[in-house]
Amino acid sequence: MIELTVNGTKHQVDVVPEMPLLWVLRDELGITSPKYGCGVAQCGACTVQIDGMAVRSCQAHIGEIAGKSVVTLEGLEKRDQHPVLQAWIEHQVPQCGYCQTGQIMQAISLLNLITKPTDEDINEVMSGNLCRCGTYPRIRAAIHAAAKKMAEK
Repeated sequence: MIELTVNGTKHQVDVVPEMPLLWVLRDELGITSPKYGCGVAQCGACTVQIDGMAVRSCQAHIGEIAGKSVVTLEGLEKRDQHPVLQAWIEHQVPQCGYCQTGQIMQAISLLNLITKPTDEDINEVMSGNLCRCGTYPRIRAAIHAAAKKMAEK
């Protein structure tokens, strides 16, 4: 049994240590916000936070995560009031929406590290999260808006 905390709840899963965290989240725990995109950590659709850092869950093996804390979109505190989610809505970022949970989790990590990111900061940190709909200008604008909201608090 491998123990980990997901969205504040402790879980024990009986899986092989090499199983990707993405499959544990989706298939074992029923948490569906992280999406399977490429399976090789190149698209960012599966991004979650592990101990506060953005990680591609398709390549993070559950055996390496034992005892750590995982947060998905479902586990964000005051999710409906989160500045990044509010900015995403205000700037109408999603089109198809498939990549959005990964984008949001990466953006939150970015803003936790850099409180006033430049366009260059955003481009660099978000470059591993692909959006096939091409909403990158709206993503950038939403991150700037969220940074301002977070600075006001």
